[in-house]
Amino acid sequence: MDALPGFIFAGLALVGSPGPATMSIAATGAAFGRRRGFVYLVGINVGLVVVMALTASGIAAALWAQPGAAPLVTIAAAGYFLWLAWRIASAPPLAEAGSTDRHPPTFSAGIVLSLLNPKAYASMAALFSGFVLVTTSPFLDAGLKIVILVAVVFTVDLVWLSVGAVLTRHFRNPRHNRIINIVFAALLILSVAATLLI
Repeated sequence: MDALPGFIFAGLALVGSPGPATMSIAATGAAFGRRRGFVYLVGINVGLVVVMALTASGIAAALWAQPGAAPLVTIAAAGYFLWLAWRIASAPPLAEAGSTDRHPPTFSAGIVLSLLNPKAYASMAALFSGFVLVTTSPFLDAGLKIVILVAVVFTVDLVWLSVGAVLTRHFRNPRHNRIINIVFAALLILSVAATLLI
Protein backbone atom coordinates (compact mmCIF):
# COMPACT_ATOMS: atom_id res chain seq x y z
CA MET A 1 0.00 0.00 0.00
CA ASP A 2 3.06 2.28 -0.05
CA ALA A 3 2.22 3.04 -3.67
CA LEU A 4 -1.29 4.31 -2.82
CA PRO A 5 -0.53 8.08 -2.64
CA GLY A 6 1.36 7.95 -5.93
CA PHE A 7 -1.44 5.93 -7.53
CA ILE A 8 -4.09 8.45 -6.42
CA PHE A 9 -1.99 11.40 -7.60
CA ALA A 10 -1.33 9.75 -10.97
CA GLY A 11 -5.02 8.90 -11.27
CA LEU A 12 -6.01 12.51 -10.62
CA ALA A 13 -3.50 13.74 -13.18
CA LEU A 14 -4.49 11.25 -15.88
CA VAL A 15 -8.27 11.27 -15.54
CA GLY A 16 -8.62 14.89 -14.47
CA SER A 17 -6.64 16.44 -17.29
CA PRO A 18 -8.54 17.74 -20.33
CA GLY A 19 -9.51 14.92 -22.64
CA PRO A 20 -12.52 13.72 -24.61
CA ALA A 21 -14.48 12.60 -21.52
CA THR A 22 -13.78 15.61 -19.33
CA MET A 23 -14.36 18.08 -22.16
CA SER A 24 -17.63 16.41 -23.14
CA ILE A 25 -18.80 16.47 -19.51
CA ALA A 26 -17.97 20.18 -19.15
CA ALA A 27 -19.60 20.88 -22.50
CA THR A 28 -22.72 18.97 -21.46
CA GLY A 29 -22.87 20.99 -18.24
CA ALA A 30 -22.55 24.19 -20.26
CA ALA A 31 -25.10 23.19 -22.89
CA PHE A 32 -27.70 21.45 -20.74
CA GLY A 33 -26.95 22.25 -17.09
CA ARG A 34 -25.64 20.17 -14.21
CA ARG A 35 -28.84 18.27 -13.44
CA ARG A 36 -29.54 17.25 -17.04
CA GLY A 37 -25.91 16.26 -17.61
CA PHE A 38 -25.59 14.05 -14.53
CA VAL A 39 -27.03 10.91 -16.18
CA TYR A 40 -24.48 11.26 -19.00
CA LEU A 41 -21.70 11.59 -16.41
CA VAL A 42 -22.85 8.37 -14.71
CA GLY A 43 -22.82 6.60 -18.09
CA ILE A 44 -19.25 7.72 -18.70
CA ASN A 45 -18.24 6.34 -15.31
CA VAL A 46 -19.96 3.00 -15.91
CA GLY A 47 -18.25 2.75 -19.29
CA LEU A 48 -14.92 3.54 -17.67
CA VAL A 49 -15.39 0.67 -15.20
CA VAL A 50 -15.74 -1.61 -18.25
CA VAL A 51 -12.56 -0.10 -19.70
CA MET A 52 -10.78 -0.73 -16.37
CA ALA A 53 -11.91 -4.36 -16.35
CA LEU A 54 -10.85 -4.86 -19.97
CA THR A 55 -7.47 -3.27 -19.27
CA ALA A 56 -6.80 -5.11 -15.99
CA SER A 57 -7.69 -8.48 -17.52
CA GLY A 58 -5.52 -7.95 -20.59
CA ILE A 59 -8.49 -8.25 -22.95
CA ALA A 60 -8.06 -4.68 -24.21
CA ALA A 61 -4.43 -5.31 -25.15
CA ALA A 62 -5.40 -8.49 -26.99
CA LEU A 63 -8.17 -6.70 -28.90
CA TRP A 64 -5.94 -3.77 -29.85
CA ALA A 65 -3.31 -6.21 -31.12
CA GLN A 66 -5.70 -7.62 -33.74
CA PRO A 67 -4.79 -6.54 -37.29
CA GLY A 68 -6.92 -3.63 -38.42
CA ALA A 69 -8.60 -3.13 -35.04
CA ALA A 70 -6.90 0.15 -34.15
CA PRO A 71 -7.84 2.02 -37.37
CA LEU A 72 -11.47 0.83 -37.16
CA VAL A 73 -11.82 1.91 -33.54
CA THR A 74 -10.12 5.23 -34.32
CA ILE A 75 -12.55 5.96 -37.18
CA ALA A 76 -15.56 4.96 -35.06
CA ALA A 77 -14.33 7.10 -32.15
CA ALA A 78 -13.66 10.12 -34.36
CA GLY A 79 -17.11 9.89 -35.92
CA TYR A 80 -18.82 9.53 -32.56
CA PHE A 81 -16.95 12.46 -31.02
CA LEU A 82 -17.75 14.69 -34.01
CA TRP A 83 -21.45 13.81 -33.65
CA LEU A 84 -21.30 14.56 -29.93
CA ALA A 85 -19.54 17.90 -30.56
CA TRP A 86 -22.26 18.84 -33.08
CA ARG A 87 -24.99 18.04 -30.51
CA ILE A 88 -23.28 20.23 -27.93
CA ALA A 89 -22.61 23.10 -30.35
CA SER A 90 -26.18 23.06 -31.64
CA ALA A 91 -27.84 22.73 -28.21
CA PRO A 92 -30.19 25.59 -27.38
CA PRO A 93 -29.18 28.06 -24.67
CA LEU A 94 -30.38 26.98 -21.23
CA ALA A 95 -32.99 29.71 -21.21
CA GLU A 96 -34.56 28.21 -24.34
CA ALA A 97 -34.17 24.55 -23.38
CA GLY A 98 -37.86 24.10 -22.65
CA SER A 99 -38.90 25.30 -26.11
CA THR A 100 -37.07 22.63 -28.11
CA ASP A 101 -36.92 18.89 -28.39
CA ARG A 102 -33.13 18.73 -28.02
CA HIS A 103 -32.02 16.38 -25.28
CA PRO A 104 -28.71 16.08 -23.42
CA PRO A 105 -26.44 13.11 -24.13
CA THR A 106 -27.84 9.96 -22.54
CA PHE A 107 -26.54 7.33 -20.12
CA SER A 108 -25.80 4.99 -23.03
CA ALA A 109 -24.01 7.79 -24.89
CA GLY A 110 -21.71 8.13 -21.88
CA ILE A 111 -20.93 4.41 -21.93
CA VAL A 112 -20.15 4.54 -25.65
CA LEU A 113 -17.88 7.56 -25.16
CA SER A 114 -15.82 5.70 -22.55
CA LEU A 115 -15.57 2.55 -24.67
CA LEU A 116 -14.36 4.55 -27.69
CA ASN A 117 -12.08 6.92 -25.79
CA PRO A 118 -8.41 6.17 -26.56
CA LYS A 119 -7.26 8.29 -23.61
CA ALA A 120 -9.24 6.05 -21.24
CA TYR A 121 -7.39 2.91 -22.39
CA ALA A 122 -3.99 4.61 -22.31
CA SER A 123 -4.60 6.06 -18.83
CA MET A 124 -5.89 2.78 -17.39
CA ALA A 125 -3.01 0.82 -18.92
CA ALA A 126 -0.52 3.21 -17.30
CA LEU A 127 -2.26 3.07 -13.91
CA PHE A 128 -2.81 -0.69 -13.83
CA SER A 129 0.67 -1.60 -15.03
CA GLY A 130 2.60 1.14 -13.25
CA PHE A 131 1.46 0.53 -9.67
CA VAL A 132 1.05 -2.45 -7.37
CA LEU A 133 -1.17 -1.83 -4.35
CA VAL A 134 -1.69 -5.42 -3.17
CA THR A 135 1.32 -7.66 -3.71
CA THR A 136 -0.33 -10.88 -2.52
CA SER A 137 -3.17 -11.09 -5.04
CA PRO A 138 -3.48 -9.67 -8.56
CA PHE A 139 -7.29 -9.89 -8.30
CA LEU A 140 -7.39 -7.88 -5.07
CA ASP A 141 -4.90 -5.44 -6.55
CA ALA A 142 -7.07 -4.88 -9.65
CA GLY A 143 -10.25 -4.65 -7.55
CA LEU A 144 -8.77 -2.08 -5.19
CA LYS A 145 -7.49 -0.01 -8.11
CA ILE A 146 -10.95 -0.03 -9.72
CA VAL A 147 -12.65 1.08 -6.47
CA ILE A 148 -10.16 3.91 -5.92
CA LEU A 149 -10.29 5.06 -9.53
CA VAL A 150 -14.10 5.07 -9.60
CA ALA A 151 -14.09 7.42 -6.59
CA VAL A 152 -11.42 9.65 -8.16
CA VAL A 153 -13.05 9.75 -11.60
CA PHE A 154 -16.55 10.41 -10.26
CA THR A 155 -15.29 13.29 -8.13
CA VAL A 156 -13.26 14.82 -10.96
CA ASP A 157 -16.13 14.45 -13.42
CA LEU A 158 -18.53 16.20 -11.03
CA VAL A 159 -16.10 19.12 -10.91
CA TRP A 160 -15.94 19.31 -14.73
CA LEU A 161 -19.74 19.13 -15.01
CA SER A 162 -20.10 21.90 -12.43
CA VAL A 163 -17.52 24.10 -14.17
CA GLY A 164 -19.47 23.89 -17.41
CA ALA A 165 -22.82 24.53 -15.70
CA VAL A 166 -21.52 27.46 -13.63
CA LEU A 167 -19.91 29.07 -16.65
CA THR A 168 -23.16 28.98 -18.57
CA ARG A 169 -25.16 30.42 -15.69
CA HIS A 170 -22.88 33.46 -15.75
CA PHE A 171 -23.88 34.10 -19.35
CA ARG A 172 -27.67 34.16 -19.51
CA ASN A 173 -27.61 35.93 -22.85
CA PRO A 174 -28.61 33.34 -25.51
CA ARG A 175 -25.87 34.59 -27.88
CA HIS A 176 -23.21 34.14 -25.19
CA ASN A 177 -24.59 30.69 -24.34
CA ARG A 178 -24.30 29.71 -28.00
CA ILE A 179 -20.69 30.90 -28.10
CA ILE A 180 -19.87 28.88 -24.96
CA ASN A 181 -21.45 25.75 -26.46
CA ILE A 182 -19.46 26.16 -29.66
CA VAL A 183 -16.21 26.77 -27.75
CA PHE A 184 -16.74 23.63 -25.65
CA ALA A 185 -17.57 21.60 -28.76
CA ALA A 186 -14.36 22.85 -30.40
CA LEU A 187 -12.38 21.97 -27.26
CA LEU A 188 -13.87 18.47 -27.37
CA ILE A 189 -12.73 18.03 -30.98
CA LEU A 190 -9.25 19.38 -30.13
CA SER A 191 -8.93 17.05 -27.13
CA VAL A 192 -9.87 14.06 -29.32
CA ALA A 193 -7.39 15.13 -32.01
CA ALA A 194 -4.63 15.53 -29.41
CA THR A 195 -5.40 12.12 -27.92
CA LEU A 196 -5.38 10.37 -31.31
CA LEU A 197 -2.11 12.03 -32.32
CA ILE A 198 -0.25 10.95 -29.17
